[in-house]
Amino acid sequence: MRRSMMPAFVVILSLAAPPMAEPAAPAADALSWLAGCWSFDRPGGFTEEHWLAPAGGAMLGVSRTVKNGRMTEHEFVAIREVDGVLSYVAKPSGQPEAAFAAVSISSTEAVFENMQHDFPQRIIYRKTAGGMTARIEGTVNGQLKGSDFPYEACR
Repeated sequence: MRRSMMPAFVVILSLAAPPMAEPAAPAADALSWLAGCWSFDRPGGFTEEHWLAPAGGAMLGVSRTVKNGRMTEHEFVAIREVDGVLSYVAKPSGQPEAAFAAVSISSTEAVFENMQHDFPQRIIYRKTAGGMTARIEGTVNGQLKGSDFPYEACR
C-alpha cells in the first residue's frame, strides 16, 4: 500500500515559507508631529488644540476658543479611516459632523478636503520651526477665502 507524501510536503513547505510582511503602519502615524498642546493668542483670549498621539490608526483632538474669560467655541476631532480613507472628522460646536478625506500627508504637512462641504472645503496643518499652522480655506459666494491659525506649543 502506497502512502501519500502530501501532508508532510505541505508541512515542510509551510515551514520553509518566508514570514509574512508586517502590515503597513497606519497613515495616522505620519502625523505624530501634530500630537501635543498648541495655542495662539486672539484679541481678548486664545484658541488651543490638544492632540493625542497616534494609536490604533487614529488620532483624537479637541479645541476651544476662549474670549473675555468665556469659552465661545469648541470642536471634537478624530483623524481616522472613513470608508477606507484616512479622514479628518470634525464635530464643531453647534454644527453637524463633517469628514474631510486626506489628499496628502507628509512629515510636515497634512491636507484634508471635502469639496461638498459649505466652508471650509480644505483643512491644512503645517509643521513650522516654532510650532504649527492650521489653515482652513474654501469658496464662499464664488470667492476663495482662507484663515491661518499660527499655533505655538503650549507653555
